[in-house]
Amino acid sequence: MPIDARGRERDVADRLHSAAIHLLRRARRTDPLTGISPAQLSALSVLMSGPKTLGELAAAEQVRPPTMSRLVSEMERAGVARKVTDRDDGRVVRVHATAKGLRALDRGRAMRIEATLRLVADLDEGSLGTLDRAVAVIEDMLGTRAAPWRSRPKSK
Repeated sequence: MPIDARGRERDVADRLHSAAIHLLRRARRTDPLTGISPAQLSALSVLMSGPKTLGELAAAEQVRPPTMSRLVSEMERAGVARKVTDRDDGRVVRVHATAKGLRALDRGRAMRIEATLRLVADLDEGSLGTLDRAVAVIEDMLGTRAAPWRSRPKSK
């Protein structure tokens, strides 16, 4: 690969990194309105795929197990998560999101999407199409492409 292509790739990666951080920070400004902390919202998002052990949750959130244990205790006090002892192995404890926790997570997501929508709504049709294609590329890179029922403009 030519040196300038590698430099361009690095520049795009750097700009994408910065833009993603700034976009998420802007969208997260609404998180306090959910009534739970950003750390709790983040842990709840991991629990969307199902119950996790404290170790699995700590690994997913990239924190040490004692930190996650404290966070889960706070989440239990807030009523957004609960610990359940495994039926087959009493040494294993799994963390489950509660209905209240899932509602808070849904509210947080909806508010973040609305915050992002306010930015997207100001785009002209051409820029919106470009952004839609860029999001599709990112989803493809990450293997997270949205539901197949969504129609996307075809690239030329």
